[in-house]
Amino acid sequence: MVGIPTLPRRYHSASIWALYGIGLCPAVWYFYLAATGGLGFNPVKEFEHLLGIWALRFIIATLAITPLRDLLGVNWIRYRRALGLLAFYYVLMHFTVYALLDLRLDLGAVGGDIAKRPYITIGFACLLLLIPLAVTSNNWSIRKLQQGWNRLHKLIYLIAAGGAFHYVLAVKSVTFVPFIHVALIALLIAYRPLRRPILSWKRGKPKMAQATR
Repeated sequence: MVGIPTLPRRYHSASIWALYGIGLCPAVWYFYLAATGGLGFNPVKEFEHLLGIWALRFIIATLAITPLRDLLGVNWIRYRRALGLLAFYYVLMHFTVYALLDLRLDLGAVGGDIAKRPYITIGFACLLLLIPLAVTSNNWSIRKLQQGWNRLHKLIYLIAAGGAFHYVLAVKSVTFVPFIHVALIALLIAYRPLRRPILSWKRGKPKMAQATR
């Protein structure tokens, strides 16, 4: 197991709020660069693209929480909600920049793109699917929905797959950076059906060790 120092419980809440603050720093920095001419000849497109990449990164981080706990004993489950909400915020900002700054809030053009351009259709569908996850990311919803909450939040795997597909179609070529993001999402999605047999195998290892003594 990985020897990660355990944060005292009294700092848990502060560390979660710190994660929100740190997680939003890239958006603030890129907005500053876009406003001051630091994002090249097409700052709106570049800003939009960078927000989308960070949305994928936070989705990857959200999906990685469970495998890290299962395989390495790193228990950061308390941060999963914040990471998921940060992913939603970045997807929402990504779409807002596209609709408001790129298309100047031309709803006809936005609707036309969603209907006719597959990667935008997929991206918009992912945004819609993220909304109920964001709305129910609170303790009250967990208590109220019970097992339904777990089923609802499994949509994150579909959203992750859609986000990866959206990214590949948007960049039109899988160079190193897109490949890394897509590969990580593929691995994390593939872990889901393997989780139960892997955990069963891990639980069986101590019994096997005892039996051979």
